[in-house]
Amino acid sequence: MYNTDKKELLCYNFISGGARMSERELDSSINDYIEAEPPKNYVKQSQWDMAIGLQEVDSLKPSKYLEKLLQENVTGEKTIYEVEKELKEYYTEKEKNNDINHNELECDLVSTRIVELLQEDSFELSVDYLKYVHKYLFQDVYEFAGEFRKVDFSKHERILNNDSVAYGDHKLLEQSLDYDITLEKNKNYKEMNIVDVINNITDFSSRIWQIHPFREGNTRTTALFIEKYLVSLGYNVDNALFKDKSVYFRNALVRSNYFNNYLNIKEDNSFLIKFYENLLLGKNNNLHSKDLIVEELFNKEN
Repeated sequence: MYNTDKKELLCYNFISGGARMSERELDSSINDYIEAEPPKNYVKQSQWDMAIGLQEVDSLKPSKYLEKLLQENVTGEKTIYEVEKELKEYYTEKEKNNDINHNELECDLVSTRIVELLQEDSFELSVDYLKYVHKYLFQDVYEFAGEFRKVDFSKHERILNNDSVAYGDHKLLEQSLDYDITLEKNKNYKEMNIVDVINNITDFSSRIWQIHPFREGNTRTTALFIEKYLVSLGYNVDNALFKDKSVYFRNALVRSNYFNNYLNIKEDNSFLIKFYENLLLGKNNNLHSKDLIVEELFNKEN
């Protein structure tokens, strides 16, 4: 939530929820909200929830060793950099013994680096920073970390009955990203009401993801990039939402970019809007991936 618009956001929540409060009660609630801060353990745990939850988009699960280390980080026994150091030593030994699980390695290292970046205050709304995020996360996972793809591709989506979103032309990746980010830089979120905030961040994240500048890791990179952007704008973000809803988040990005003129199917960003309402406003929209299935694509076979 934007720090300068606490009263507006609370009014939005109370009105949309059907409850009414006196001005005095409302002011009291605002004061309580401003003064209350989540425990440090909760913040760290929510960061890990997001980091590991995002791996679900590629069906990756953490190792038991990371599960142990992350708890030591949450309780303050180990710093996040000590966690990464021990993970590297752990996988170096595994590799020597030819006993390495590459899916767990990717999940563990990328999750740890997501937490590292979440704990850093730095952010820059730029193409270079998006590249930096991808390179940092996947530095020893993909040989192409931080590099834009050099080919066009498609991806079979289960909710589309194996059809694909039309991704950005590989020859225009840099220009497309620069165009969208330049437009975003000209927006003033302080002057927006909360509905416009949600709509704008939905549109921006959807466009960045549709360009799909990297061969792999686009959803994880986009999610972290947008998360850090929102924090830089002064919003409190419920990281824990990604624990169980990362797959929904990706499917919502698919639906916000998929169209099929032959079947008269248009892009639908309503699912992504619901996600961001929960993320930024604490709403309780039902987020189920089954609701994102495009029935027309399955019915055409009958």
